Amino acid sequence: MFKTNDDDGKTVYIENYFKVSEKNEDGIFYCPDIELLPDNVRLTKFGRLLRSTSLDELPELWNIFKGDMSIVGPRPLLVRYLPYYTEEERHRHDIRPGMTGLSQVSGRNLLTWDDRLGKDLEYVRNISLREDARILVLTVKKVFGREDIVVDVTKLELRDFDVERKEQYAEH
Repeated sequence: MFKTNDDDGKTVYIENYFKVSEKNEDGIFYCPDIELLPDNVRLTKFGRLLRSTSLDELPELWNIFKGDMSIVGPRPLLVRYLPYYTEEERHRHDIRPGMTGLSQVSGRNLLTWDDRLGKDLEYVRNISLREDARILVLTVKKVFGREDIVVDVTKLELRDFDVERKEQYAEH
């Protein structure tokens, strides 16, 4: 996780992954020779247990201790999505990203991108200690109840955000 500034000078928090990549014709980085296996093939039993209990999120505590993340806030998304945000959606970067957030307790990956980003903006506009406490309680309930957890993301109908937005732009 690192901080940078977008074109308007606002601080943007970006999750950093080291990988060999190339730029496509849209200026988006991608990994041409790497095709990820679906989670049901790639994950071991232990990995599925970690994913289904959300324990795979625990390493993010380090980012919270460093001050790069908050416990509650919009989840960080991929850097390649930045050009596809609307002006309003960019406001999700006005605050630190979080380990859990309103969109996570409202359906996680079962939400559409518009709904997910809408929940992020709702949180940004109504940020309060009371709302953070409510989200934390709901997060604990969801984790222990194993609600809205998708272990195999290939079963989701949700496409990558950039792909979805490109298609929306092409339609207009």
